[in-house]
Amino acid sequence: MAIHLQGVTLHASRYPTNEHYPFNVPVLCATERIDFPTPVTMFVGDNGAGKSTLMEAIVRRCGIHIWRAAARRRARPNPYEDMLANYIDVHWADGSVPGSFFGSDLFHDFAAILDEWAASDPGQLKHFGGESLLTQSHGQSLMSYFRCRYKIRGLYFLDEPETALAPGTQIELLRLLTTMSRAGHAQFIVATHSPILLACPGATIHSFDTVPASQVEYEDTEHFRVYRDFMADRASYLRDL
Repeated sequence: MAIHLQGVTLHASRYPTNEHYPFNVPVLCATERIDFPTPVTMFVGDNGAGKSTLMEAIVRRCGIHIWRAAARRRARPNPYEDMLANYIDVHWADGSVPGSFFGSDLFHDFAAILDEWAASDPGQLKHFGGESLLTQSHGQSLMSYFRCRYKIRGLYFLDEPETALAPGTQIELLRLLTTMSRAGHAQFIVATHSPILLACPGATIHSFDTVPASQVEYEDTEHFRVYRDFMADRASYLRDL
C-alpha cells in the first residue's frame, strides 16, 4: 500500500487576510488537518466549496509543477490567489516523491507543450502512448496520458478528471486508479463530482460541503444521493420542467 503523503495541516491563524479569496473560503478557515490514510483519497463538494483550491495549494507545497500556459491579465487582480500554499504543511511518510497534477481545464496547455517538445524530439511521445495527445479525442487523450503516467511510482493529483469522460470511460479510469493504487507504488488524491469515481473501493472521501471538511461514506455524499434519487424517480424531477 502506497501512502507517500500522510496528510496536510492548514494554519488559518496565520492567514494574511480573511476578506479575499482563498482566505475567505469557510471550509479553508475552519479545517485544521486532512489525513490521507488510504492510497486513494477523494475530495467532494459543491462548486466553490474549496476542494480544488486546496488541492492546487497542496500540489504547490509538494513541489509539483502545474503545467499552465502564460498567465493573462485579469480585470481585478487578486494578490492572494496563489498564496494558500504558504500557510499549509505537508506530512510525508518517508520523504517527498515525484508526482503530477492533472487539471481538466489545464490539460490542453500540457498537450500543446508536449507537442512543442516532440517537434524537436519525437521520442517524447512514447511516454504518452506514442502519438500526439492533440490528434486524439479529448477523452482518448486523457486516458492515454493516465495509462502512461500512472505506471510510474509517485503522488498523483487529479482535479475533476471526469469532465471530458463518458460514463464508460469513467469506469475505465476507476479501474486504472484501483489497479495502480493496489500495485503499491501510486497514491491518488482526486477532486471529483463523479459518483462513479467516488465509488473507488477502499477510498477515503472528504466532504467539503461541511465546515470543517469531514470524512464521509460513499452513500452519504450528496452526489450519490442526487443521482440515486433521480434515477429512481426521474418523472418527479422532470414534472415541473
